[in-house]
Amino acid sequence: MSARIYQRPKNAMQSGKALLDQWVLEFVPAEAKKPDPLMGWAGSGDMQQQITLKFPEVGDAKAYAERYGIEAEVHATPPRRLKIQAYADNFR
Repeated sequence: MSARIYQRPKNAMQSGKALLDQWVLEFVPAEAKKPDPLMGWAGSGDMQQQITLKFPEVGDAKAYAERYGIEAEVHATPPRRLKIQAYADNFR
């Protein structure tokens, strides 16, 4: 059983920064999704795909993974760059 730990990215459609400090632990899918014969919806028998754990610090997520024997890979968060732009720059 393996998982990935990452920090939640900012939504490009909104300007708010709520919940950006949370770290998320998600399990890697154990089997591929396949279409249901009756409805055609994609699904699988892997129940761990439905689990998403949230932690305030990356250390807490790592400790949880070590405690329960989960092989976790931490994905680093890219640095946020602020693009300062004035309204007048649209008319240059």
